[in-house]
Amino acid sequence: MAALGRVSQMSLRSSLAQTRRQLSAAASGAHGEQAARTWKILTFVVALPGVAVCMLNMYLKEQQHSHEQPEFVPYSHLRIRSKRFPWGDGNKSLFHNPHLNALPDGYEGHDE
Repeated sequence: MAALGRVSQMSLRSSLAQTRRQLSAAASGAHGEQAARTWKILTFVVALPGVAVCMLNMYLKEQQHSHEQPEFVPYSHLRIRSKRFPWGDGNKSLFHNPHLNALPDGYEGHDE
């Protein structure tokens, strides 16, 4: 019985050693360098031109965009102020933009 236990332990150790050798051999040398080279080429050939095309698209769309202020329509369900904001004059939100965000009575600086 003891001999059977020793034989099984020796075969288990030898198979584990072979597995370790195979895994360590796969991680060394040429394969890693080849993978790094492939990803480097993909970065310069696919990723960077893709980013450049997206930036060009965004720039051209922005050039066609009009920067006019939209007409103010006093809808009753928008810009409801049930209580004052705790900063400033109490009428403007924390990130208020006078060009884009209308107050309940219209845009700022427009006397119509």
